[in-house]
Amino acid sequence: MPRNSQHSSRCWPAAQPQHQWTLLGHALDGHRRRGKCGHRCARDQAGGGHRRCLDDMSNLRFVLASASPARRSLLEAAGVTPEVHVSGVDEEGETGTPAQIALALAEQKAEAVADRLPHEPDERVVVLGCDSVLELDGFDGTAFGKPANVAQAVARWKDMRGRRGVLHTGHALVLFDQSQRRSRSELASAEVRFGHPTDTDIDAYVATGEPLRVAGAFTLDRLGGWFVEGIDGDPGTVLGVSLPLLRRMLTDLGLSVPTLWTHLGPLRP
Repeated sequence: MPRNSQHSSRCWPAAQPQHQWTLLGHALDGHRRRGKCGHRCARDQAGGGHRRCLDDMSNLRFVLASASPARRSLLEAAGVTPEVHVSGVDEEGETGTPAQIALALAEQKAEAVADRLPHEPDERVVVLGCDSVLELDGFDGTAFGKPANVAQAVARWKDMRGRRGVLHTGHALVLFDQSQRRSRSELASAEVRFGHPTDTDIDAYVATGEPLRVAGAFTLDRLGGWFVEGIDGDPGTVLGVSLPLLRRMLTDLGLSVPTLWTHLGPLRP
């Protein structure tokens, strides 16, 4: 499908090699890319646990340009406490392939929040925007986001059952570092194999309201997980944030992931 907007060359470096590894017996596809600082660790024995201290980047703010509870929960579980700023970007107006739409919307969300985010001149701020779009086998590249209503969600699941699809998640970062503003955007994709829920299962699932709140009308880590047979790719891509991809993007911008760890639970031997 044609696309209305073009992106600057900063987002399109030379093609990167695909990587493969295995998880739970499945081959995992690598991420398609588009586009150091050191840290010291200290231990705090209080409460029987360990804490990493932040040093040279203690003033770094991490902002999530998304209202997604799943993305926020995933980041928090990974040690990052994000500020949440909803972008307000219209997700219905973008055209292109599902992969192009996911990446373009992620960029628009990150840029929209970055443009209006108040920050001090000497403050480091990183903004993450994400968007997920489902591409279902047999539907000629149609992009499936959130269902508009209950009837559409039911029909969607009847189309999805027994099929395979690819969940594309665009990731976009904007970094404010003193007087500089830099950005990176990349795409992660994972194949999803849907199960065969009955009509009764589908009606019950849609009645919970969950499919109406998420791209592709399904979740992996909640009720929708009962009806997903498996995935080929990074599970985080389906959940909404690919941590390995995000780590590489942050590294490209000169940020070390441990400096983002604002909270850690007790470390058990």
